[in-house]
Amino acid sequence: MEWQPDEQGLQQVLNLLKDSQSPNTATQRAVQQKLEQLNQFPDFNNYLIFVLTRLKTEDEPTRSLSGLILKNNVKVHYQNFPPAVAHFIKQECLNNIGDPSPLIRATIGILITTISTKGELQTWPELLPQLCNMLNSEDYNICEGSFGALQKICEDSSELLDSDALNRPLNIMIPKFLQFFKHCSPKIRSHAIACVNQFIIGRAQALMDNIDTFIESLFALAADEDSEVRKNVCRALVMLLEVRVDRLIPHMRSIVEYMLQRSQDPDENVALEACEFWLTLAEQPICKDVLSGHLAQLVPVLVNGMKYSEIDIILLKGDVEEDEAVPDNEQDIKPRFHKSRTVTLRHEGNEGEEGEESDEDDDDDDDSLSDWNLRKCSAAALDVLANVFRDELLPPLLPVLKELLFHPDWVVKESGILVLGAIAEGCMQDMVLYLPELIPHLIQCLCDKKALVRSIACWTLSRYAHWVVSQPPDSYLKPLMTELLKRILDSNKRVQEAACSAFATLEEEACTELVPYLSFILDTLVFAFSKYQHKNLLILYDAIGTLADSVGHHLNQPEYIQKLMPPLIQKWNELKDEDKDLFPLLECLSSVATALQSGFLPYCEPVYQRCVTLVQKNLAQAMMYNQHPDQYEAPDKDFMIVALDLLSGLAEGLGAHVEQLVTRSNVMTLIFQCMQDTMPEVRQSSFALLGDLTKACFLHIKPCIAEFLPVLGLNLNPEFISVCNNATWAIGEIAIQMGTEMQPFVALVLNKLVEIINRQNTPKTLLENTAITIGRLGYVCPQEVAPMLPQFVRPWCTSLRNIRDNEEKDSAFRGICVMIGVNPGGVVQDFIFFCDAVASWVNPKDDLRDMFYKILHGFKDQVGEDNWQQFSEQFPPLLKERLSACYGV
Repeated sequence: MEWQPDEQGLQQVLNLLKDSQSPNTATQRAVQQKLEQLNQFPDFNNYLIFVLTRLKTEDEPTRSLSGLILKNNVKVHYQNFPPAVAHFIKQECLNNIGDPSPLIRATIGILITTISTKGELQTWPELLPQLCNMLNSEDYNICEGSFGALQKICEDSSELLDSDALNRPLNIMIPKFLQFFKHCSPKIRSHAIACVNQFIIGRAQALMDNIDTFIESLFALAADEDSEVRKNVCRALVMLLEVRVDRLIPHMRSIVEYMLQRSQDPDENVALEACEFWLTLAEQPICKDVLSGHLAQLVPVLVNGMKYSEIDIILLKGDVEEDEAVPDNEQDIKPRFHKSRTVTLRHEGNEGEEGEESDEDDDDDDDSLSDWNLRKCSAAALDVLANVFRDELLPPLLPVLKELLFHPDWVVKESGILVLGAIAEGCMQDMVLYLPELIPHLIQCLCDKKALVRSIACWTLSRYAHWVVSQPPDSYLKPLMTELLKRILDSNKRVQEAACSAFATLEEEACTELVPYLSFILDTLVFAFSKYQHKNLLILYDAIGTLADSVGHHLNQPEYIQKLMPPLIQKWNELKDEDKDLFPLLECLSSVATALQSGFLPYCEPVYQRCVTLVQKNLAQAMMYNQHPDQYEAPDKDFMIVALDLLSGLAEGLGAHVEQLVTRSNVMTLIFQCMQDTMPEVRQSSFALLGDLTKACFLHIKPCIAEFLPVLGLNLNPEFISVCNNATWAIGEIAIQMGTEMQPFVALVLNKLVEIINRQNTPKTLLENTAITIGRLGYVCPQEVAPMLPQFVRPWCTSLRNIRDNEEKDSAFRGICVMIGVNPGGVVQDFIFFCDAVASWVNPKDDLRDMFYKILHGFKDQVGEDNWQQFSEQFPPLLKERLSACYGV
């Protein structure tokens, strides 16, 4: 007997469905409760499918809603459905996939794929054969409904479909789908391509076997009148470019010409898919050969795609010039993530490591807009192509660019400024000729009457900050800074944001060049405090922190401290301990404390106390949560990490002055707990703090060493790079302070360190810190470490040769010299590496130079003149020259 609904039950379900469409929140809540109750009845789901598939008298939205509620139930409770219910639902879906209503067909398709992802593809063997069979139906609705369901299954289960688990159904499905590329209905053609497209990236064997047919069929659809079909054709070609470029190369010329047309498609979705082609092509080695003949056509197309569309301007409220008084919508504020402290060393030729990570958000001049669009894709494509073609891009681009930049229509002019920013990285060398004329024009655009022009000018100028700073300051730096500071106080929030970000970039490039203007800069940034809404305040903290990092101790002047600290401390006092805005503020204060050094003393007490409290609260909450997870929430450990990092900043900035604060707190106990936290980032930050406190006030660390060192030893695990790095660095700092008393602890760490320095693919920073720490351990306990010299001396020398002369390098090299004194035989096999490392010093301290001198000459005397001559013949000319000039060997 087939299941039949009870009239009263059916009415109840229908009333519930009607209620759930009410906008009233109280009604909504009641509906949720009622749903929970009804889910206790196994055949409630039969009612839902019955409404969806059989109750043709009901309106479509109600029927569809019934199906969507059922879909959610399948997601959560499917394993508890009685077999009869599951069978009834599956049968109803297959019998009604050809419902006359597109909405109902789509809902049934969603329901089918949800059931199939619940492990049902294996236990519903008739599903795929039946759907594929129904594709042959004369009834359009049945064909379209089945294809819709198949497309969803292909999207959700592409890997499973290409596995032995199901007996490789693709061998039948893919040839079948390819037949439908020629179907008379555009909707069906579109489904067919979309189905096959799911298997390109995974290189499904069944598709690879039919690849040429697939490509030919795509070409046949190139000029299809339906935009959805054209979009799917473009998407297919972009993916094929990634996985089967070999198959496209013979047709590349016509594909490029096709993509040029499609990139100008009247339908923006098609144009966007086509534009992805240029982005993907730029990553292929063949890019230059393929495109060099087409740049003259391609450049104008990309540039044209970079204009704001009318919809963009509406969404961006491009006509609203003044909105500084409008509070932000909290949903628009992206969550902040704190990047934990990692200890790195300075290298030859570049200031620190930070410069190497380029801005992730280079092209996000309008990030709040619906994320990815034709403008962003075109700008990104132009950026990567500028990096591929460098200055060959300019001949086709410059004439177009000139026209745009001085165009009377602001939308066109704005796109020109974006173009100029997008090519900054790739075409910098040849752009230098034009910058003396362009930079003043851009600075003028900072005063444009349209806010969107002012904001893009900020971004583009920041992309040329490096050049601006390399010129005499009065020519460009001063006028640029003056105007940017005015934009920081703009009456438009988007401009404020762009100006703040651009100014942070300028600060990083200019560093101490900004010192003469500090007073003026601080006045502006402090005034912005009183003016900014929530979102931009967070960016302002970054700009202040970056300023402190850039000018360092120059900020430590009473006049500057007086301007900057009161508003920062006021914000600090306003924020509650659980407010995430503390993150950027703590990061900012950490930079300020490090820069001000003793100038931060008057403010350090409350800041220090609060950080300790934040860590304490967080640890206590974690403990409660671990004991009673049902009663307490897990703490957000980011608060603890940021607080530890600010304590590190205080220790670094205040140096020995931090001692009095440590005395009056239980910070040692807290560090010990944090060092054993389950979360790697917490351990990472606690080791950085331990190292900084070791340098600043070792007398408080010393009593805890016997407890701390075993924990540090356990964390020498290169699986967690940053944790391992900071633990290694802290061990080295402790060794220097402990001196010979380090001896009982060497065995806890030495083997691990030697293992790490010999590991393949260990990141540079970790190698350097490991080498420094081994050197420092060897310096204070040479008898313990020297016997292992042959196991580490070669990687030790190669990892430290590129580091600048500094304290860390100095102590490490003293260590290696002392160890060679104890075990000269340990270095014989790798002596050329030692020579090379010694030659990397620019000017070592006199006594260190003497140590080098003695070892080099000792070795030379030991082997004799002839052997030394033979040995030194292997040296590169530069090394030979340096050693003979500096050490006379």
